[in-house]
Amino acid sequence: MNTPTSSTPTVLVLGANGRLGLAAAQAFAAAGWQVLAQVRREAAPGMPASARLLRTPVGDTAALALQAAGARVVVHALNPSDYGRWKRDAMPLLQAALDLAQALDARLMLPGNVYNYGLHLSVPTREDAPQRPHTAHGRIRVAMEAEIERRCRAGALRATVLTAGDFYGAGSGTWFDQAILKPLAKGRLVYPGALDVPHAWAYLPDLARAFVGLAEAAEAGALADFARFHFAGHTLTGAQVLDGVERAAAQLGLAVPAGGCKRGGMPWGLIRVLGLFVPTMRALADMSYLWRVPHGLDDAPLRAVLGPLLTTPVEQALAETVRAAMLQKTAVQHAMAAG
Repeated sequence: MNTPTSSTPTVLVLGANGRLGLAAAQAFAAAGWQVLAQVRREAAPGMPASARLLRTPVGDTAALALQAAGARVVVHALNPSDYGRWKRDAMPLLQAALDLAQALDARLMLPGNVYNYGLHLSVPTREDAPQRPHTAHGRIRVAMEAEIERRCRAGALRATVLTAGDFYGAGSGTWFDQAILKPLAKGRLVYPGALDVPHAWAYLPDLARAFVGLAEAAEAGALADFARFHFAGHTLTGAQVLDGVERAAAQLGLAVPAGGCKRGGMPWGLIRVLGLFVPTMRALADMSYLWRVPHGLDDAPLRAVLGPLLTTPVEQALAETVRAAMLQKTAVQHAMAAG
């Protein structure tokens, strides 16, 4: 285990028990950083032993800034609990993170997403593509990044936005565990869109390493006060995803039907009807275009700064995702049995 010294750089990860937060804590710790993990409960499995837990709410800026004194980077890995709460929660969470980064004189790092670009997505999408969102979530993301850039231009903040596709890997709450893999044990798979449409995916350990690389580039003075990059990750069609999942499942000893798993889609019509009454469903239906519009991300500027990126092969990344989902399902079943 690395022993922190006065010269050891320190990162504060907000929402360190979440999908990206935990991956970021692991990646920064592996790179020799001292990790301060802001959490609301006990540490999630996999939290680095060297991480120091901070249970202070993110909105208590003064107290959290005092506990995190010396942090050079703040990773904003907090998210509203569901799609229906974005309008209420997304901007206040960001404002708290911005205020905290300013109080610490630290660089804020934000995971961006493709909502900003609306229908102006392509394979690949560049950072300078038009940001013309047509959904409420897209408009919120544009407003969030505009506020970050405004503070940076005013000299009050330094920040990096790293835009990526849909997350996969360990953790819950992704399309992988909530939809694609959910019926796997019954010999079925679900994919939200057409199987021939390319879609941007970000394997979390790879994305987290890119955040570390950008943090270190900023420490070396290689980034502007406001910097935006794209992380390409894996651009895969639905067929490539499901084929890879089936191979991974077979390798892990799961019973895969001889002719392959039965494949189904999302009931988007029903979701739209439910959206008339349930805000979360309405928000979900609004984002369904992402499964119809082919898109990927151009990361040439990111590679120009970091050099060749360490990218996990797709087959390995999918296998790790399936394995993590299996372990999580087993853990939940054991907890229910014990309760």
